[in-house]
Amino acid sequence: MRMTVNRRKFLVSSATGALALSGGLAMPAIVRAAARPQVSHGLQAGDIDATSGMIWARSDRPARLQVEVATTESFINATRLPAVTALPDSDLAAKLLLSDLAPDQTIFYRVSFADLADVNAVSEPVTGQFRTAPSSRRAVRFVWSGDTAGQGWGINTQDGGMKTYATMLKHNPDFFIHSGDTVYSDGPIKAEAEITGGGVWKNTVAEGVEKVAETLDEYRGRWKYNLHDENLKAFNAKVPTYFQWDDHEVTNNWSAAKDLSKDDRYTEKSIGVLSARAGRAFHEMTPIRYVPEEPGRVYRKVSYGPLLDIFFLDLRSYRGPNGPALETEMTPQSRILGEAQTRWLKRELGNSKATWKVIASDMPIGIIVWDNAKEKKGAEAIANGDQGKASGRELEIADLLRFIKVSNIQNVVWLTADVHYTAAHYYTPDKAQFQDFVPFWEFVSGPIHAGTFGPGDLDMTFGPDLKFVKAPTKEQGQNLPPSAGLQFFGIVDIDDKTEQMSVRLMDRDDKELYKVTLDPERMG
Repeated sequence: MRMTVNRRKFLVSSATGALALSGGLAMPAIVRAAARPQVSHGLQAGDIDATSGMIWARSDRPARLQVEVATTESFINATRLPAVTALPDSDLAAKLLLSDLAPDQTIFYRVSFADLADVNAVSEPVTGQFRTAPSSRRAVRFVWSGDTAGQGWGINTQDGGMKTYATMLKHNPDFFIHSGDTVYSDGPIKAEAEITGGGVWKNTVAEGVEKVAETLDEYRGRWKYNLHDENLKAFNAKVPTYFQWDDHEVTNNWSAAKDLSKDDRYTEKSIGVLSARAGRAFHEMTPIRYVPEEPGRVYRKVSYGPLLDIFFLDLRSYRGPNGPALETEMTPQSRILGEAQTRWLKRELGNSKATWKVIASDMPIGIIVWDNAKEKKGAEAIANGDQGKASGRELEIADLLRFIKVSNIQNVVWLTADVHYTAAHYYTPDKAQFQDFVPFWEFVSGPIHAGTFGPGDLDMTFGPDLKFVKAPTKEQGQNLPPSAGLQFFGIVDIDDKTEQMSVRLMDRDDKELYKVTLDPERMG
């Protein structure tokens, strides 16, 4: 297969690029390792479509990111791209959009950093790969989960590190959807944590993670902490990730109205300041694309060939304040998607020609997530727990579900995480208080490496039928460590011949817990 990478603007001699990155004429034969820059936290790729994809790397000092791109692992006839500068302003992280790629092509990329103060000091190269989305029908496999390094359960090398990433890699997915709580900025990670029932969990520790994140550098540090895990780095080198965010990237259950005045852990009390710092770190430390019209935007659509479109939601940035959520009319206080995101989602769903429309949501629809878990008060997610007609944040979802029905948009499936257990829900009007919608599935997975909780209660406003759940038993208790084995992810396979979608719910030991195969609805 043939590949070009912005050939009009970026193509330079592949021979020159190979010499520069392989240590040929541009670098002395012997350079002390300490004098070279380092690729400090591995590689990442993300937001891949049929013709482009974002890559990410970080240096240990101010440097120029040098990138080669090829369609073979040997890097024969590689294309070298113009260098991108990694400076302290971005915490020495650099991103580069690879464009003008061929669809359905395995892309190999090789990066190194050249010291700004010494052009002859070049890091050892590091190689990654990804596969572009197809433009014609082919089978698709992807995985999803959420919740990384939460509740103080960090990287424990004695337990094998973040093992679920290694398990997912065995399935050779086309991509991974990280459904939020990508880091736990509000969860201190200390050297040791006691395990209920006996035993001690031993964390790898790093400077700054022993307290809640408040400064920009502390928020960045949460991302760097996770990227010390060898399983995650190996996964990132071969599987691109589409990132969403939820609350713990900032602080628990945050909205613009979050009040930290009585939280003694924080010296910075402004949720606006904290969310701005966290948002900047999120965009600096992940391979998410930059949207000039809204630089902090997370919601987006990815077309992955004729069989799949994915709609990534942001239920955090545009919500009203957490509270009872019992409004009977839609107001700014009852919003969770927000007006602009809702218009975008309706428009893009209506325009989609893909067989399957996957809505990747950072929070579930029908599981009750309390803002005050101890007293079971206030809505943190969509469901408000009143078991009645749509009200509060449910109004936006009711409006969306009605639109999907009226517009005859078929084969919509919801994927989510957040609640730290795995489940399958089938929503049907005959069991619902709000009935103006067509039946649909919602699949829940996670945590990928965090405390395990649940199961949560269901709100019957939209009539969820619990088809499967795996969560801690009463005897096991709550907040189980990763070593308990209740770490979960999901696998989605779309068959290129039948167009069927198979969904499997898995645990970190690669045990299949539940499977269902969905037949696509056809236009009548």
